[in-house]
Amino acid sequence: MHVLVVEDDELLGAGMRDALARWSHTSVWVRDGAAALAAVRDGAFDLVVLDLGLPKIDGLDVLKTLRQRRIGLPVLVVTARDATPQRVEGLDAGADDYLVKPFHLDEFAARLRALYRRSQGLSRESIEAGALSLDPHTREASYAGRTLELSRTEFLLLRALAERAGRVALRETLERAVYGDDGVESNALEVHVHALRRKLAPEAIRTVRGLGYLLVKEP
Repeated sequence: MHVLVVEDDELLGAGMRDALARWSHTSVWVRDGAAALAAVRDGAFDLVVLDLGLPKIDGLDVLKTLRQRRIGLPVLVVTARDATPQRVEGLDAGADDYLVKPFHLDEFAARLRALYRRSQGLSRESIEAGALSLDPHTREASYAGRTLELSRTEFLLLRALAERAGRVALRETLERAVYGDDGVESNALEVHVHALRRKLAPEAIRTVRGLGYLLVKEP
């Protein structure tokens, strides 16, 4: 999962960013509403975590703008505005879920997983793609009944491919899923794809020249 975190509180924002990294998700953290809208315009995210009390542009206005622009990204609102009318206003503005501060990180993680599953049409934790079975929560994976021993980077890459199985996953999308906004060497992705092919099967991942890679559902 590649998550946009919009939070002006330094301690909470850093905490969510670090927690997402521990759970093998990548993220971009911005601290005001204007930066949030710019990030959504320029990046490809799976989910937005949005505070409402933001500088420059209020979080509720950010949410309304996203929906007015027909941007359907799932949005988890995290805020101290806990009165029922405020929660209703946030949900009516287009929020997909609402988490009141302070919250436990376990609940935060569970809501993210549930929201992501709903957005992807997934009813279970595991991702099934042909001979591949992958559990994003436990970080376990198997192929044709064989347990796969994967590094963190290999797991992130395989998950990004599995979520798009049968479709071309653009190189830029895969790099963001694996590395976030960190710099990446030009041939790093190819090296990890090669390693995955050795662990799955040579024909399991196809190169689509000029675009990216495709995980074959039925190799």
